[in-house]
Amino acid sequence: MEVTRQNFKDSLKTVYSAIEEADFLAIDGEFSGISDGPNVSALTNGLDTPEERYTKLKKHSMDFLLFQFGICTFTYDQAKSKYIIKPFNFYVFPKPFNRTSPDLKFICQSSSIDFLASQGFDFNKVFCHGIPYLNKEEEAQLREQTEERRNQQANGINNQSFTSPSSKGPAHVPQEHKDYINRVIAKVEGLFTSSEKTLDLEPCTGFQRKLIYQTLNWKFPKGLHVETVETEKKERFIQVCKVDDEERKRREQQKLEREQEEVNDAVGFSRVIHAISKSGKLVVGHNMLLDVMHTIQQFYLPLPEDLPDFKEVTMCVFPRLLDTKLMASTQPFKVNDLMNNINYHSIICIKTGKHLAKSETNRTPPAK
Repeated sequence: MEVTRQNFKDSLKTVYSAIEEADFLAIDGEFSGISDGPNVSALTNGLDTPEERYTKLKKHSMDFLLFQFGICTFTYDQAKSKYIIKPFNFYVFPKPFNRTSPDLKFICQSSSIDFLASQGFDFNKVFCHGIPYLNKEEEAQLREQTEERRNQQANGINNQSFTSPSSKGPAHVPQEHKDYINRVIAKVEGLFTSSEKTLDLEPCTGFQRKLIYQTLNWKFPKGLHVETVETEKKERFIQVCKVDDEERKRREQQKLEREQEEVNDAVGFSRVIHAISKSGKLVVGHNMLLDVMHTIQQFYLPLPEDLPDFKEVTMCVFPRLLDTKLMASTQPFKVNDLMNNINYHSIICIKTGKHLAKSETNRTPPAK
């Protein structure tokens, strides 16, 4: 199942259900590059200690972007003696939530981009329809800002919909903006005498919107709801609505729900990673150190400096990990050059003690 920003919310319930039902999951990521310095063979030298490998990857690989995340859930069907497999392919991209959101910078490696392009990778789906995400710190900051704004509005401070700090007197309007503000006032006065309930003003600057809020809240203290609306093209305009007290309360509740939904949208794909972590299910990958490092960095928190701290964080996020490449290169699986010939699904069978259906064991995993 292919998932982009366009169908993410509709697919989320299905994804959560698949994770909850799964006996184990497999993950794999695609990146904008692997190394910003050493070639790949030097970056993954087999003679490196674990500490050296982690340090190299953290230094040379973390400025790239993980922009496709594959998840496959495996649920064993006792009656049919086979696994039910549910694959999901997520396109992810750190689209800023608003102007104060993190504006992530990343690099690309030509060989990686060339490889993905040769495999038919759709970059438009990443950049145009990629699912946004926030790490835990960014999510906490956004929720704190949202809550602070609500508290200010509840106390009558900087409430852009109903009151303003200047409500005791007229706002100071610079001379060059007076004609514009007077035209806005005339339009709003016309709204009160017409049968229309809503007036959309033309897009304007942030300073002009501030003047409009202050002026309308002073001149029309009751009966109006004033709110900024953003178009798909990122243009912002003010919408003025005639309301009574009941309608005002309803709109306040709608705005509260909309803000909460916007926060959840900004957290985006991180919600899927949180669900996997919370499930405590076995997570399987092949040569997965880089996948795990990018997953933690992009969706949880910046990577620790030292390997012991990284291991501790990893155990908190993914308490049960299994790397099939590591398994295939160690006893008892490394027999008769088994590492080069072993079937991915056979490893899973041996590890779990369960048998895949014959049609399933013939499947060959995609190359890493």
